[in-house]
Amino acid sequence: MNRNDIGRIIYHHKKISNANRNFILNGSSGNDDISAFLDFSQNPSAINPKWNYVYSANNQPDTIAGILYPGYYVPEDRAKRITQLLEPKNDWDKESISKMQTDITNPVIPDIIKEIISTIDYAKLSANEKHAIDILRSWNGAANLKDIAPTVYYKFIYQFLKNTYEDEMGEKDFERLLNTHLIKSAVALQLKSDKSVWWDDVNTKNIKETRADILTKSFKETISFLENKLGKNISTWTWNKVSSLEHQHPLGKVAALRHYFNVGPFEVSGANEVINNMISNFPANSEYHVLAGPSTRRVIDFSDVENSESILPTGESGNPFSKHYKDQAEMYVKGQFRKMKLNKDEIIKTSTKLIFTKAD
Repeated sequence: MNRNDIGRIIYHHKKISNANRNFILNGSSGNDDISAFLDFSQNPSAINPKWNYVYSANNQPDTIAGILYPGYYVPEDRAKRITQLLEPKNDWDKESISKMQTDITNPVIPDIIKEIISTIDYAKLSANEKHAIDILRSWNGAANLKDIAPTVYYKFIYQFLKNTYEDEMGEKDFERLLNTHLIKSAVALQLKSDKSVWWDDVNTKNIKETRADILTKSFKETISFLENKLGKNISTWTWNKVSSLEHQHPLGKVAALRHYFNVGPFEVSGANEVINNMISNFPANSEYHVLAGPSTRRVIDFSDVENSESILPTGESGNPFSKHYKDQAEMYVKGQFRKMKLNKDEIIKTSTKLIFTKAD
């Protein structure tokens, strides 16, 4: 196969249902063999689209020629938020683009919450549980440091997933499932599926649990857990109490060296699948340690390139003893930017010089 064929493999529609590309295929049967090549021009693309912008958030691309392109795509949340912000505005500048890059609102969450609240048996809730419901009801899906709703919501999502899937899958396979994009995409679909076979707890032989049973149980367990962890006063359950970012260094695993090599920890806003994507697992202990996030943020105005802005998670240097090892870390967490040096004279005037000399 030459390089022009890369990315052009496709299966006939008849065989798509038989070829699960997420698992190892049987190469001896011939049933999953390549049956055709898709011309490169039919790959997903957006060239001068009628909506006047191009974007990607690793989401499922639009279909071309009636073909579904399978892949390890993430949920629609970030892509939906990007279009939500872009569509009504046509006077973008550096400041508004910078603000968009640090946006922490998930537009899918409010609909998920409506589904949850409409299903939970409100009469069975305690006063604190009803208070938590009221907080979720008025939430727009943003994960600000002082917000209470994300603390409740993300813990509930874990409990709901656990009570829905772990009885069939077992503990180990369930934990593996939590580390996939598949489970993120499944949340909204499962919550809407009133007749799903997953709702029934196979461990209760003479009882068939309903969606309302599982969601009510999960919500009560969520509030009980948070009361034990953060106290009875819901007003103290702010997101900064459970969400943190620490840039890990291999040597930082040694306790005595952690201060010198690790950067942080910082209280951090944002969460999974927002534009300012602070990725963490769904942990049982409700401690959301960021595992990944934006590797850089850049804003480039092509009419004024020399005043472009950027920020890195830590700093420009990999030397822990350099002043540039972590000098951007706090700015990054706060959503701030720094001017990029793209003018040669400015670079020479403001930069230090590193000279390598030949050893004797």
